[in-house]
Amino acid sequence: MRTAVPVVVAAVLALAAGIYLGGHPSTLPGPVRDSLVQDDRALRSEIVETIKDNFYKPVSESKLDDGSLNGIVDSLDDPYSHYLTPKQASAFQESVSGQFEGVGMSVEKDSRGLRVLNVFTGSPASDAGIRKQDLILAVNGRSIAGLSSDLATSRIKGPAGTKVELEVFTPGSDDSRTVHVERERIHVPVATGRVVEHDGRKIGVVKLLSFSEGAHGVLRRQVDKVLDQGAQAIVLDLRGNGGGLLNEGVLVASIFIEDGRIVSVRGRARPERVENAQGDAIDADIPVVVLVDGGSASASEIVTGALRDRHRATVVGTHTFGKGLVQEVETLSNGGYLDLTVANYYLPGGKTISKGGLKPQVKAVDDPKTTKRDEALPVALDVLAAKL
Repeated sequence: MRTAVPVVVAAVLALAAGIYLGGHPSTLPGPVRDSLVQDDRALRSEIVETIKDNFYKPVSESKLDDGSLNGIVDSLDDPYSHYLTPKQASAFQESVSGQFEGVGMSVEKDSRGLRVLNVFTGSPASDAGIRKQDLILAVNGRSIAGLSSDLATSRIKGPAGTKVELEVFTPGSDDSRTVHVERERIHVPVATGRVVEHDGRKIGVVKLLSFSEGAHGVLRRQVDKVLDQGAQAIVLDLRGNGGGLLNEGVLVASIFIEDGRIVSVRGRARPERVENAQGDAIDADIPVVVLVDGGSASASEIVTGALRDRHRATVVGTHTFGKGLVQEVETLSNGGYLDLTVANYYLPGGKTISKGGLKPQVKAVDDPKTTKRDEALPVALDVLAAKL
């Protein structure tokens, strides 16, 4: 019996070591590590060669390579982590630069394909009759249900002058329809601003459509413009804004918050990093409302949560999307990207964003299926008029 204890302990230690080394192959001795890697490559080669020799129709090895890499990332069961091929990586880079060749709409992933969040005025999508809340079900006859938004949108984008066929469904209608749209070079209207009169008060309404590179500068110019025109309060409209770059979110919040915490980021392999306001904010006495809906996500929620928690703005609208995760993009050796979730972000109040999103302080529903009139903006204006 005395010899059984050391044997059991040794077995447990061996098992633990095996589990650890299996997850940390870089710590294995060189010959052992090389042997395992060679075995893995041999198995992969065996599968690829068998498919190439016996599959009932031709298949390219590059397609198999992409499928293999996609499979690795998909095994994480994280809807926000993706492998992007070099072609998709190029389209992704265009999307954050604020310019791309496509049809002129912003979208979010839906179980049936893509849901349209915004259609840019004068764009090919607008001319084709595509409207906010429409669903894109298929591209060039191929269903996009279940695809990541990056992959689905890469099928819609393409060289200016070429055409794309979209299957479009409008909620409430009996059937989908097919439209043919000619792609153009699209310049995303990052921000717009105007002054409206409400109850005898001048109120600025500034809308931000994305957190692409330089978005904060474009928005600041719109904010300054409406203030110069006599606006006494500001509506920051983030409806349908699916987010973008984290640093742009911090800089946008800094337009309204002079100093202190905007957001903090931490993850399993990431120590906490606090992002503070950058200064040069507008006068703190100017009342602000943030207008949001179910399409307001990620960086939109960072800005909304920061302004709410710092008591700088009232949140009006409906529940936001609910995306409290941070992605980092790593360039791969083949020119593709690994877009990987690495951390959670935490608002100044200490909470992260759950799947339920941020709850508005004043509810205002804008349902384009029942009316074309903007029903939420008047509620936001009423809130600001009361503050004034």
